[in-house]
Amino acid sequence: MAAPVYPAWVTRWVSGQWRQKKRPPVIRPTRPLVLANKVANRRERAGEATCITEMSVMMACWKQNDFNDTACAEEIRMFYDCVAKAEKERKDQNEEDTLSPRGDLASSKVNKLLRRFPQITRYV
Repeated sequence: MAAPVYPAWVTRWVSGQWRQKKRPPVIRPTRPLVLANKVANRRERAGEATCITEMSVMMACWKQNDFNDTACAEEIRMFYDCVAKAEKERKDQNEEDTLSPRGDLASSKVNKLLRRFPQITRYV
């Protein structure tokens, strides 16, 4: 009785030849592997509210004095001082090119950097 005849792929599979011919897959990107020259504008996260205590003291004073500004001049001045201080801190923080507390750059700063250093798409 003759030995059975198997297809060629079965003999390669049994002998282990299929492992030798196996290569890593070829990866072909669908787009060129370069950064774009701009990113989408994301809405900045709103910061925490400031001067809440001063505002509530000012409003309580207004309520007690029938909304008379002259009687609550000290509270109004404290509130405006707090607002000016918070605005100055916010402006100073926006001028710095540092990372946000979450560790990423704002989209406007990323676009500014990408305008300064555009991607080279062709060689001369």
